[in-house]
Amino acid sequence: MARQGRWDIFCTVIDNYGDIGITWRLARQLVREHNIQVRLWVDDLESFRHLRPEIRPDLDRQTIFDVDVCRWRTPFPNSEPGAVVIEALACHLPIEFEQAMARQPVKPVWINLEYLSAENWVAGCHGLPSPHPRLPLTKFFFMPGYVPGTGGVLREAALLRQRDAFLTSSEEQDAFWRTLGVPPRQTGELLISLFSYENQAIGGLLSSWAEGSEPIRCLVPVGKGLGDVAQFFGRTGLEVGASLRRGNLTVHCLAMLDQDAYDRLLWACDCNFVRGEDSFVRAQWAGKPLIWQAYRQEANAHGAKIEAFITLYCQAMAPECTDALRRLWRAWNEDGHAGAAWPAFWSHRGQLTEQATGWLTRLQAIGDLAGNIVKFCNEKSK
Repeated sequence: MARQGRWDIFCTVIDNYGDIGITWRLARQLVREHNIQVRLWVDDLESFRHLRPEIRPDLDRQTIFDVDVCRWRTPFPNSEPGAVVIEALACHLPIEFEQAMARQPVKPVWINLEYLSAENWVAGCHGLPSPHPRLPLTKFFFMPGYVPGTGGVLREAALLRQRDAFLTSSEEQDAFWRTLGVPPRQTGELLISLFSYENQAIGGLLSSWAEGSEPIRCLVPVGKGLGDVAQFFGRTGLEVGASLRRGNLTVHCLAMLDQDAYDRLLWACDCNFVRGEDSFVRAQWAGKPLIWQAYRQEANAHGAKIEAFITLYCQAMAPECTDALRRLWRAWNEDGHAGAAWPAFWSHRGQLTEQATGWLTRLQAIGDLAGNIVKFCNEKSK
């Protein structure tokens, strides 16, 4: 049973939409599955509208799928804090709201929801308290992760059932392709989704696919990597709906998909290139081979995150398969020769698919992030 009362979630929108994507999924799941009233504070409603077209950026408050979406503005409006306050993904609460929390006779459970990582230190920091230096408040670090003792990752209760139903229904898949405006899968064709940041490795990868012996259809949602795709075809840009072909490669440019449609794209493809955190997690739940482009950080801090995940993910894989995966992931994240690394990677398609499926069982064993947060907050409020 969730702690009674409203919950507040605070999110600042980063230019790549991952932060709002994660917090929106969390808010929606808390409402749907745990019957919690959620108030989601967002500082950039215009960007949020790219993920949820229903959003009206001119409103200070609106309700979308039973989530109260509120504009986070300065100065911050006078608001009574909820029973739980989640400070998501490196944002900082308004000082006015912190002071209001301190005035509450029963202090809210204050959660600092961190970014996801497979690094060894994560489990040791999960759940640690951090007393406020001036106010009678304590913040708790909640660390998403892939091992017991962490907060797990986001997964709706019905997600895997929905995926399995989609993959066993040719009618549902055909209808999905029609909504995207692209033909359904052709016999013998390899389907790959490509969602990335800017990446100089894109040209070499596309060239490898175009010159290969296997027909490949690459589906590219609008995003930062689209310019590199356009450059490969000798163009300055690509419009939504564009379909281009070179050799054995066909590329379709898709509109920016809402979260549910993007899940279906990941399920429908044989291999998925993903970026950041939100699409990375969704690709893992798709149970298909994947290649991750991490968000670049100063001093190559993202490199440690990549290596930590590879080490954990590949524990049960044969050394030659692990080596092929590591070479491609490194090339993809270092603007390297991803095209040269692709054939060895895909030669292990069977084992990569088996590993992706087995990984799901491991993730399910540690519980989903929303459920784990509810349990944690219930324990702290006793």
